[in-house]
Amino acid sequence: MMVPAALLLLGALTAVVAPRLLARADWPDREPVVALWMWQCVVVAVLLCCALSMTLSAAAAWAVVRGQVFAPAPRGVVEAYALSTGRPWAATAAVALACGGAWTAAMLVREIVRARRRRRLRRAQLLVRAPLLPGEKPGPDRLVVLEGERPDAWWLPGTPPRLVITTAALRRLKGRQLDAVVAHEQGHAKARHDWLRHCSAALAEGFPQVPVFAAFRDEMHRLVELAADDMASRRFGRLTTALALVELNEDRGVFGPCPTPQAQVPQRVHRLLTPPDRLTAARRLRLTAAAALVPVIPVLVTFGPGLRALG
Repeated sequence: MMVPAALLLLGALTAVVAPRLLARADWPDREPVVALWMWQCVVVAVLLCCALSMTLSAAAAWAVVRGQVFAPAPRGVVEAYALSTGRPWAATAAVALACGGAWTAAMLVREIVRARRRRRLRRAQLLVRAPLLPGEKPGPDRLVVLEGERPDAWWLPGTPPRLVITTAALRRLKGRQLDAVVAHEQGHAKARHDWLRHCSAALAEGFPQVPVFAAFRDEMHRLVELAADDMASRRFGRLTTALALVELNEDRGVFGPCPTPQAQVPQRVHRLLTPPDRLTAARRLRLTAAAALVPVIPVLVTFGPGLRALG
């Protein structure tokens, strides 16, 4: 009956050690796409540890659950897990983990509902600021130009998705700078970065006492911007992308001495102007494979006794 405890210990160890290792590493800013993948694998591994531990704890607490979980398994496999009904701590652990799983699902649903509500509100506001002309019907056009004194551009997900840009941005962005901004926003849409933000926000709000989820949310907000910057710079150049960032944000005080919500913009500009060396393809492949193995470890721990019994 050590497997559920081992899974909880593994999940706690992953939640504590993995963020620290990633924070000390020097490559996430150089390879934000790989870093995004690794963060997702770490969080999936933590959640998987809890889910598998809940399943085995419930099997130890209730014979009915054990019969369903191990229904097709030989008797030797069941005996290998040393499960016995009537252990109160197993029932307590199973109920606690089940409540955590239900709370996680509720937070995800709440975040999705909030996101849809915000999207509907922004689309309604967009329709007010850019109304349809008499006789005009909504079409599949993805570009919306708004009158505005502040240069700005953003991607509005939905059906159909919209790229919104203000007239001030059109006046300020010169040449290929506008193309770089469009490519940046298209990079967000193509990689579905909005879903990463929603999931990370739901976990961080649902479990504020768990540092790994707060770090996951913060890193998602930072890394998705770096990844979109790289997508734009590969097509239109780092200098062009950096100048476009400056033109869009210099009136917001982000380059001043006082911190602002867009405080990461100067770091993004500096990164574009002084690009770090990318990792070799072999190292990127090794990191990707290592990240993919992180969620596999809880599965191996779970099935280990059964596989040994069959062997």
